[in-house]
Amino acid sequence: MRFSRSGARATAGGRAQRWAARGWRLRLPPLIPRTRRAQRRTVQALMLAAVLALAPATWLHAVADSRVRTTADAPARDVVVVFGAGLWRGGPSPYLANRLDTAAELYREGKAKVVLVTGDNSRTEYDEPDAMRAYLVSHGVPDHRIVSDFAGFDTWDSCVRAKKIFGVDRAVLVSQGFHIRRAIGLCRAAGLDAYGVGVDARRDATWYYGGVREILAAGKAALDVVTEPDPRFLGRQENGVAEALAEASGG
Repeated sequence: MRFSRSGARATAGGRAQRWAARGWRLRLPPLIPRTRRAQRRTVQALMLAAVLALAPATWLHAVADSRVRTTADAPARDVVVVFGAGLWRGGPSPYLANRLDTAAELYREGKAKVVLVTGDNSRTEYDEPDAMRAYLVSHGVPDHRIVSDFAGFDTWDSCVRAKKIFGVDRAVLVSQGFHIRRAIGLCRAAGLDAYGVGVDARRDATWYYGGVREILAAGKAALDVVTEPDPRFLGRQENGVAEALAEASGG
């Protein structure tokens, strides 16, 4: 037997009336505590939750604000590190292209001798570092001055691998403004003397999403700093950065 929507509503209404007639009531917990003591405890709990949620982001601002630069006032470093930001139709996404444009500008201005591109290549069909390399070469950075890290699966992994695998001690980091403080904080915790250039970006949906995401990501960043986990893939040491710097110096 099939019932119409109006019939279903009538059935549900009749059932509710029968329950009410029998003295049955649906009891829900009050949304607002009834006593002042309970209300005060609820407000205190909400304030504590807000403080705990914002504490990691506050820490990142404290450790990184003084190290955020523009391309004009960024210090000269041998290495500039560019973090992956997704691919679009096989090439860098607009956000990643902005990062790479900034890295190429730092190279052209003589503020970096080598570009370390770090990104995700966990799948054969998805290769951020090679796409980043091709983009930089097309924008005037010599191929032999670019070094690829194919296991930069997140910011912490990229920072640790830059230090332990590629031997980078000092670097300028390049990312969007909403991410650069986390990158600086994590790379400094990993042992790098790091400054960062925050790339300007159009205030679109992706930018706002990135800003909100950073509040949550700051919590993971704080946990990474405390626990110092190994990257998902560490591997053996690589000489790519050292060889590129030696070549740049005429060695």
